[in-house]
Formats: sequence, C-alpha cells, structure tokens
Amino acid sequence: MQDIRKAACIGGGVIGAGWVARLLLNGIDVALFDPAPDAARKVEEVMAGARRAYGAMTDTLPAEGRLTLAASIEDAVKEADFIQESVPERLDLKHKVLAEIDARARPDALIGSSTSGLKPTDMQAPMTHPERLVVAHPFNPVYLLPLVEIVAGEKTDPAMVEKARNVYAAIGMKPVVIRKEIEAFVGDRLLEALWREALWLIKDGVTTVEELDDIIRYSFGLRWAQMGLFQTYRIAGGEAGMRHFMAQFGPCLEWPWTKLTDVPELTDELVDTIATQSDEQAAGLSIRELETIRDDNLVAIMRALAASQGGKGWGAGEALNSYAKQLKDRAGIR
Repeated sequence: MQDIRKAACIGGGVIGAGWVARLLLNGIDVALFDPAPDAARKVEEVMAGARRAYGAMTDTLPAEGRLTLAASIEDAVKEADFIQESVPERLDLKHKVLAEIDARARPDALIGSSTSGLKPTDMQAPMTHPERLVVAHPFNPVYLLPLVEIVAGEKTDPAMVEKARNVYAAIGMKPVVIRKEIEAFVGDRLLEALWREALWLIKDGVTTVEELDDIIRYSFGLRWAQMGLFQTYRIAGGEAGMRHFMAQFGPCLEWPWTKLTDVPELTDELVDTIATQSDEQAAGLSIRELETIRDDNLVAIMRALAASQGGKGWGAGEALNSYAKQLKDRAGIR
C-alpha cells in the first residue's frame, strides 16, 4: 500500500471538496487552500454527507484525518506527500496554480490534476518538475464513486504513473490508466456523446428531461452499473456472443439514428426548456436533499453488488470488497 501521511488539496469546489472528504475519511491529514470566503462551509457540508454515506457503507473506517485551512498554496503543499489540484478548467489558471505548486512542493511529491479534459502535456509547460504530474480525473461524488482516470503527459515519469495507481487504490478507488493522451480522456468522451444526443431529443420535443432520465435509470443505467457496455452487448448476442451481436446490430451504425456529428445551438429557448423541466423534475427537493438520495442509492447499489457471487463481488461491488479488506487489514481486524 502506498503510504500517504499528508495531502494537500488546491481548490475546494464540488470536486475538490469530494477529494478532501475521501482523503480525510481514509485517515489522511489534508491541508486545503481555496481563496473563496465560503470554502470551509462548503467543504463541511460535503463532509457531513460523506460521513453519513461512509457510515452506511462500512464499519471499519480509520480515525478521521485532520483538516487544515491553509492561507496560501505554499502553506498547503510544503509538507505534502500528495497534492490534488481541482481549480476551474482554464489552461491559464492551471498553468499559474501548477507552477506555484511545483515551486513550493517537495520534488518527489505526486501531483494529480482533476481536470475533466485538458491534456497533461499542455499543463506541464510551466513546471520545473513535470515528471510528477498526472491527470487524475474522478467522477462526482468523488468520495463515493471509485473510478479515477490516470493520464500521463509527455514528460510524466512512468514510475509516477505507478505511484499514482497505488496512491488512489489505497484510498478505495479503481484507477484506470488511459493508454493514449487525448482531450477529455475516455469517460467524458462517452458522456459527451450521450449529452449531445440528449440535447437534440429535448430540443426536438421527442421527450422531456424527466422522461429521458427515467429511460436511462430504469434500463441500461442499471446494466452499466454492474457490467459496462461491451459485456452487456456480448450477452445481448446470446450464446453466439459478441460476434453475433456485431453481425446483427452492426449495420444499424450506418442508419441515421443519431445526430452525434452535430449539436443543437444552446439558444435561450433551449436552455430555458431544459432548466424549467429540470426544476419540475426536482419537485422542490434541494441540492443537498438530492445528494442524500443519490448517495443512499449508490451505497445500496454498491453494497448489493458487493454481495454478488456469494460475497466475492461484481463491478463496483468488487472494488468495495477490496477497499473493505484494506480497511480491516489496517485496523488489524481478521
């Protein structure tokens, strides 16, 4: 297991606060720098939800780490073994922040960027020690969803990629190293394709926001949660498997079913339509109430998947079982 004693988080928004929660709940001290005056309040609200979710998910947590609010990037990173940057998606801002992190952190400290789409090579430009930067792209809520996409830049040391894999696995995550450096990596490219098609379906009046979400969550969303895309389609091919599926449904790819090569203009009218329908869908529930519902559902799904195959686990449930074993080993429980 990769030993992380002290971590630093730069940026305490939705993603940054999620990283803070995951690290603290794994017993790691965190120094947070975020210049926003309400950063502490936002992080504590996320922590409250994360504590509740983890309490339902496992009974083997270590003692919670200590959170320090740093007055500067230097104060946050100077003693950190591991640094997670989660500032907004602007390359100029990333350059400024990463250059300062690079100058103030120990040369051997791992730096992970939460960017959703920027290439690490582009972000490494201002760094003196670019070899220790990797993209570490998580999915919200960071403290619950296990996946983290790890992407190396042209100057990233392969040893740092392996170190990153170990660091993120040690806090209960499922690291996937992306084989080629591309914008938006893999997860967001898939999400972007679905999002573009969804915008057209709403704009053309084919369905509503709520109906579209129901179509996902009551069908293939549940399949994806435990088996992904290709294995699901393999089963759809019957006993003949994927080859039969491809032969049967491959010709559909030539049909004009989607508009993925195009995207509707986000006019005021379309934005208003989507926003209004989304408000109606929420039915008065606050963001915090929706987060609680989401977290309860995710915990239930993951715990159910953990019990699959006689307790061996399946998909995210297998990752949860592995994480639970790590926690028990650390606590000396047999």
